[in-house]
Amino acid sequence: MPDYTLPRAERLRSLKAIRRMFDEGHSGFVYPFRYVSLVERADAKRADAKRADAERADAESPDVEMTAAVETIDAESRRVEVMFSVPKKFHKRANRRNLLKRRAREAYRLHREPLRERLQQQGATLRVALIYSTKECHTYKTISYAVQRILEQISQRL
Repeated sequence: MPDYTLPRAERLRSLKAIRRMFDEGHSGFVYPFRYVSLVERADAKRADAKRADAERADAESPDVEMTAAVETIDAESRRVEVMFSVPKKFHKRANRRNLLKRRAREAYRLHREPLRERLQQQGATLRVALIYSTKECHTYKTISYAVQRILEQISQRL
C-alpha cells in the first residue's frame, strides 16, 4: 500500500538545489500552475559522487567523511523533492496562500505514485517546483487535475 504522507525528506528545502533547478531545469505551464522540474540521472550522480570522494580524500577529515556518507545515503533514499509556492503578488492574505498550498500538496500526495515508480525504475531523481500563478482561488478539483497533468507531463519526459 502506498504511503500518502509528505515527509520532510521529500520537500525541496536546499537553496543551492532550488537555484540549480531554476537555472538548469525545464519549465512549463498547466493552468493555474507554472512548474519547473529538473531530472538527474544516476550516471550524473555517480560522477558527482566520485568527484566528492576525491575532494574528501584531499581533505582527510573524519568529520567531513562521516557527513558526506550520511548525505550520500540520504540522497539515495529520496527520489522526488517538491516545493510549493503561492506568490504574495497574487494572493495578499496568508490564509489564502496557505489554503492553496494545502490543496496543491494534497493533490500531489494523491497522484505521485506512478511518477515515483517510473523514477525508481530509471534510477533518476527529480526536483519539482509548483508555483500557483493566477489571482483566482480555484477549487480542489481544478488544482488536483492540474497537478495530475503536470506529473504526467514530467513522467512522459523521463
